[in-house]
Amino acid sequence: MSEQPNYRILLVDDESDVLEFLSYNLKKEGFTVFIASNGADALKKAISETPHLIVLDVMMPGMDGIATCEAIRLEPSLKNTLIVFLTARGEDYSQIAGFEAGADDYVTKPIKPKLLVSRVNALLRRHQETSDPKNNLELNDIVIDSEKFLIINKGVELILPKKEFELIRLLASKPNKVFTREEILSKVWGDDVVVGDRTIDVHIRKIREKVGIENIRTVKGVGYKFET
Repeated sequence: MSEQPNYRILLVDDESDVLEFLSYNLKKEGFTVFIASNGADALKKAISETPHLIVLDVMMPGMDGIATCEAIRLEPSLKNTLIVFLTARGEDYSQIAGFEAGADDYVTKPIKPKLLVSRVNALLRRHQETSDPKNNLELNDIVIDSEKFLIINKGVELILPKKEFELIRLLASKPNKVFTREEILSKVWGDDVVVGDRTIDVHIRKIREKVGIENIRTVKGVGYKFET
């Protein structure tokens, strides 16, 4: 049984047999499970149930997984919700597109129950480890509020998705230190979550675009640093 039986998980897939299969295996681990068969219903259920994690199929008729993920990420109440994409082999799906939409991880169909449970537990464990509020960071005109997942840049407030926030907080925690890609992947995504190097680049680009700061510097061939 899972060590965290009170976690809520929302499963989203247009195939009823997939929902039944995943729901059975996750409930067996002690999770509370909700289901939705399309993107629109998933968004409504996510807002009403505020799940800790959403397992979201990419290819669905109407509102697909990418659009659903983007819509979820616009909801302030769901800023800490983790999202795992389901994608079938051979689908026209880019991992980069998924991470740009706000996904935290992905699992390839056909799904092995043990792998899915392992991924879910790894993500939730990382979520628990990084959820405890830490002291606010203040660097130049930028304030990083760890309790509210809030960035304040020259008086302008901005709420970032969890992974983007964790990334900027990590870099800002040790100004001018160069964090290698390996360090960033380990500390932000965890050793149990498999993501590509370009995932970091995508998140850095989005942080730069949203926050409008030039402090995050690229150190070619090594990683990134928050320069003061």
